[in-house]
Amino acid sequence: MSLFATTPVDKMTGPYARRRSALIVLCLSLLIVVMANTSLIVAAPDMTTDLGLSSSDLQWVIDGYTVPYAALMLVLGAIGDKYSRRGALLTGLVIFAAGSVMGSLVHETGLVIAARAVMGVGAAVVMPATLSLLVAIFPKRERARAITAWTATSGLAIAVGPLVAGWLLEDHAWGSTFLINVPIALVAVVGALVLVPPSKADAMGRIDYVGGLLSIVSVGTLVYAIIEGPHFGWGAGPVTAAVVAAVGLPAFVAWELRHPHPMLDVRKFAQRSFSGSMTAVLFFFFGTYGAIYYATQFVQFVLGYSALETGVRLLPLAGAVSLGAVVTGRLTPKLGMKPMVVTGMAIGTAGVFLLTLVDKSSGYGDFLPMMMLLGFAIGLSVSPATDTIMGAFPENELGVGGGANDTALELGGSLGIAVLGSLLGTTYKDKLTDLVGGHLPAAALDTAKDSVGGGLAVAQQIAKTPSAGPQQAQALVDAVHEAFAHGVAQTSLVGWIIMAAGTLIVLAVLPGRRATDEPESKATETSREQEHAESV
Repeated sequence: MSLFATTPVDKMTGPYARRRSALIVLCLSLLIVVMANTSLIVAAPDMTTDLGLSSSDLQWVIDGYTVPYAALMLVLGAIGDKYSRRGALLTGLVIFAAGSVMGSLVHETGLVIAARAVMGVGAAVVMPATLSLLVAIFPKRERARAITAWTATSGLAIAVGPLVAGWLLEDHAWGSTFLINVPIALVAVVGALVLVPPSKADAMGRIDYVGGLLSIVSVGTLVYAIIEGPHFGWGAGPVTAAVVAAVGLPAFVAWELRHPHPMLDVRKFAQRSFSGSMTAVLFFFFGTYGAIYYATQFVQFVLGYSALETGVRLLPLAGAVSLGAVVTGRLTPKLGMKPMVVTGMAIGTAGVFLLTLVDKSSGYGDFLPMMMLLGFAIGLSVSPATDTIMGAFPENELGVGGGANDTALELGGSLGIAVLGSLLGTTYKDKLTDLVGGHLPAAALDTAKDSVGGGLAVAQQIAKTPSAGPQQAQALVDAVHEAFAHGVAQTSLVGWIIMAAGTLIVLAVLPGRRATDEPESKATETSREQEHAESV
């Protein structure tokens, strides 16, 4: 018996015997892709101090990963479908590991951003490959449970990333948070060779590279505009990007409608189960990523917890994700997809609403219910939505399906962090100006208004000044805490309204169980039968 998995999935006479072991490899690959973003949340203060990062620099250290990640997933998923899904996974892991090594070694802002971009390219290959391989390996009756495990892994990584990074930062520099990805990636490479069987699409035909290029340009410029405009003003760059995206997206749709073998069959959005599930993923991660992004800052900067202590305090989120995954695994087959997705979104919306009650006296206990609700909601709703999205694609488009699902996820997360983060920054600046505007020199006030970390740094400098002293420094600390808490509450109110609107939209769009089970499943079966006949 060969050490490596060599029999292609389509040559197997029955279900792959080691599919559960293969699932572990796929989930491990997914884990580091998501951890690469969440671990940076707690590493950001050390990076800012060591590299002297401005607010803009730090934003692009974070989002240098996001732009290629979101823009490339659809195209790279299609390439994996055509040539090799396992090959795509292996290639993506190697690129991701190379970017991680680069990030751990460089000490110049531009090079760190470049390393993050390389990691983003690797992640864009890995993410759709994990999902397409999962669907290809598991028989349909086991697929929903496997997708639940995949979804739970992404939720787990939201909490595990800060915990691992915090543990490393206790004794090591911020570069160690990059380097931790390398051994995990190498284990995943070996595991993929040994446990994950080869898989690719049969009779796929030529790849629609024009459609692929239009999708890259459209999504890439849209994400860039979303990141740059709200944070740093609508100058020439973000406005141009927004215009390109506004032209590119309709051009992509028009091209795909006319192409005989489109990169993404946009007619699928006419299916209510597909469009409703994509909308659910987009809105859900808008609220979840945005809320976790600024809640983590509050725990670190206002409550004063270290990186490791912050990571530990995010663990209940992971536990709640696991609980939600267990519940959805048992109830979705009985109740159907729509009740689970809508209920999960409603619970997540309630979690965001709790943050509107935050003030400067709030402690960790005030954030714990929010984390529990958001974690439970992730476990409850994302898996059924992802299963529905993947079920809309035939076997020879699984990579494209994974890319579509993951693009909605990443686009929603980017929107949440950019829009809510920008609103938080603006509200914080305005409130801090009201509180201390007449009591600080202009330069010090500008630094304090840049971020909560900047405000606390100015307070530390004031404490060392003989003419001011600890009393004035403490007054500024109190003002910074009050302004940031006010920003969190006001931002969460907007996030709650958007999440509530998204929940109502999904409730209206998603069909009931009977409609989901009959017309659309028949259409999918007919499509697959036609493709099988053409390939024969």
